[in-house]
Amino acid sequence: MHADSHVILETAESQAYASLRRRPVPRKDRYALGTALRQDVPRSSLGRWRPADDRVDPVQQVIDAHQDRLEWLIPVRIGRMVASPFAFLRGTAGIMAADFAQLPATGIKPVICGDAHLGNFGFYASPERDLVFDLNDFDEAHPGCWEWDLRRLVTSVWVAGRQNGAAEAGCEAAVAACVAAYRLQIARLAREPLLARFFERLDLDRLRTAASDKSLQAEIERSAQRARTRTGDRAVPRFTVQEGSARRIVEEPPLITRLSDRDADVLAQALDEYLTTVPKQWRRLLAGYTVLDTAHKVVGVGSVGLRAYVVLCEGSSPDDVVFLQIKQARRSVVARFVHGESARHVHQGQRVVEYQQALQTVSDPMLGWTTINDRQYYVRQFRDMKGAIPIDRIDAPALADYARVCGHLLAKGHARTSGASMIAGYVGSSDKVDIAMCRFARAYADQTEQDHRALVEAVRAGRLPVEHGV
Repeated sequence: MHADSHVILETAESQAYASLRRRPVPRKDRYALGTALRQDVPRSSLGRWRPADDRVDPVQQVIDAHQDRLEWLIPVRIGRMVASPFAFLRGTAGIMAADFAQLPATGIKPVICGDAHLGNFGFYASPERDLVFDLNDFDEAHPGCWEWDLRRLVTSVWVAGRQNGAAEAGCEAAVAACVAAYRLQIARLAREPLLARFFERLDLDRLRTAASDKSLQAEIERSAQRARTRTGDRAVPRFTVQEGSARRIVEEPPLITRLSDRDADVLAQALDEYLTTVPKQWRRLLAGYTVLDTAHKVVGVGSVGLRAYVVLCEGSSPDDVVFLQIKQARRSVVARFVHGESARHVHQGQRVVEYQQALQTVSDPMLGWTTINDRQYYVRQFRDMKGAIPIDRIDAPALADYARVCGHLLAKGHARTSGASMIAGYVGSSDKVDIAMCRFARAYADQTEQDHRALVEAVRAGRLPVEHGV
């Protein structure tokens, strides 16, 4: 690393506690430092992939990730992961973090998503009830190398392209579009005032403009319409039933299961702690609701087996409802490659919330955190116009268009925290990083498919339990 880099390189964490009395390093000096980093980390080196000699067996890594998960849900998790290479990728952020930490990196560490794949971008409602499109999963968010996020994203593009029947040239074009969009957006935002970066957002109108492919435009419209219907009041007939004078959440084992009365009481008490972590105006609003029922609800792929609850709350009338989700938060898979084995965050739920707010332009105003039986959780709205564009329904041209949008948004997230000028200086204006990342994405897509096959074989050999179709 360049001799002066340790003087100027800053993590997002150190910036968060910076004093207003400290004079920041001029933007041109940061840009020059990023350019100088090419001497130690040539841009072409980003294209290399070879498994480390001591790489842990991927099946064993999957098994190790089951620690502190609900054992009866492990077959559901494995069933979802063996479904396809892309599903496997979704559940293995930890494997990628371990692999990527061994690869060349500049050492520039903004806040990163830690799980930046194509499926983790989507719609949600702003506090003003506008439909926004952005990164929407932050369980692994943490300061880390920007390259790690970009590597996971471009790998997901190549894996998704193959899964959808695209030729290798189509996959390469999609990855190149993704990286070029990241590079151009990080350069543009690096020239903007810090405050301007915080207002950068992609609402539905701008998303329509950003998408040039006709089939992607049609899918955006369909997905946006579905997202608008995913609200608390619309969820009532889908997830609840009237039992006498009380409304209850419907069980759908193993995906939705009831809690014991004791566990339900503990959960309700934890919501009181949660209220102290949300802004006062939202605390007053939420205090007007009463908990009616709670249940455990399985979500996602990588999260299956972690504790996740839905809470039905009612206001002053039966049609005034709020669904909250309480989701277990563990240490980010990125953390040990940044801080070692020592924990640097006192509360992992708070980490998720604060880094979500750092990466998103606007966030769920009801975000907060709590603790239940010594485990840490974050809390958010369960249904708040959340929706995603189905990856398996887009062809190669649409994939390139969508990958471009995701690369643009990833750069926006990184630029909001720290290091934008240095990253812009490093990637430059040529397509050298684009070419390198195409080489990497193809090679690591091969690795992902190989690891997926290993998991499938482990299931066939009876090494892991599996439950399909849930």
